[in-house]
This record gives sequence, structure tokens and C-alpha cells, in this order.
Amino acid sequence: MIKVTVMYPNQPDARFDHAYYRDRHMPLVQARMGEACRFYTVDRGLAGGAPGAPAPYVASCHIFCDSVEAFQSAFGPHAREIMADIPNYTELEPVIQISEVVVGSTG
Repeated sequence: MIKVTVMYPNQPDARFDHAYYRDRHMPLVQARMGEACRFYTVDRGLAGGAPGAPAPYVASCHIFCDSVEAFQSAFGPHAREIMADIPNYTELEPVIQISEVVVGSTG
């Protein structure tokens, strides 16, 4: 399993509409990707590691897929539409990382 992480750097005075991202953008991503998107999570940055430090990212999402190929074949045909939706919730440029999920735990 792989995880595609999309992170939005926390910048002073940056606009980020968390409700739109949660309620409109990510459901759009899931709808376009279909079953290739096994599930996703959305995070809102609260704080950095040190007391009083700001969160390095204002928001992020994690999209879980069976493989890089599954992600690319499901996302690719809709990339233009999905990327065109970004200005509806932010002007920030996302940082993207694809990782292999090595271990997971539910308890």
C-alpha cells in the first residue's frame, strides 16, 4: 500500500478554506479516483513540535492506494480538473510525497 501526502505550507496570512477542502475538494478527488482511492484522511495543522511553535503545514491530506501505478492511473486522467480546483480553497502551492506504508496499527 502507498500513501500520497499533500501538504500545504503554513505561511503568514495564507488563505486556506478548510471547510471547502474537507467538504468539496477531497470528495471530488475520491469521486474521480474511484476505487483506486482506498480511503483518505484530512488534517488541519495545529502546532509545531516546540511549545508555542506554529504548525509547519496549515493542512494536509493522505490518499491511500494499492500502488503508485494505481494512484497514477486513477489520478492522471483527472489531474487537470483536480488541480484547477485548488484556487477555490488556497493560493498555497502543495508539497507532495508518495510513501510506501511499511506498517500500520489500529491499536
